[in-house]
Amino acid sequence: MARVLVDVMLKPEILDPQGQAVQRALPRMGFDSVTNVRQGKRFVLDLADADPATLRATAEQMAEKLLANTVIEDFHVTVLDEAGETGESV
Repeated sequence: MARVLVDVMLKPEILDPQGQAVQRALPRMGFDSVTNVRQGKRFVLDLADADPATLRATAEQMAEKLLANTVIEDFHVTVLDEAGETGESV
């Protein structure tokens, strides 16, 4: 079994109201150094396949078909090694 991470973020040209709300709130909490916030989502997938190329391809297909709305979102796939460390990413 292998673990794959799929990070989904709004494309840079798409407004991010939730990120803007967080950005406005952080200075009121004493975090004055924040200049921009973008909100996203992460999917952690445990897959039965062990071949990194197949894992990546499968996760990309999942992201394109279900996990991300590719019209307004970009996604990034990361295949973790057996120790849970970041391996190659796309």
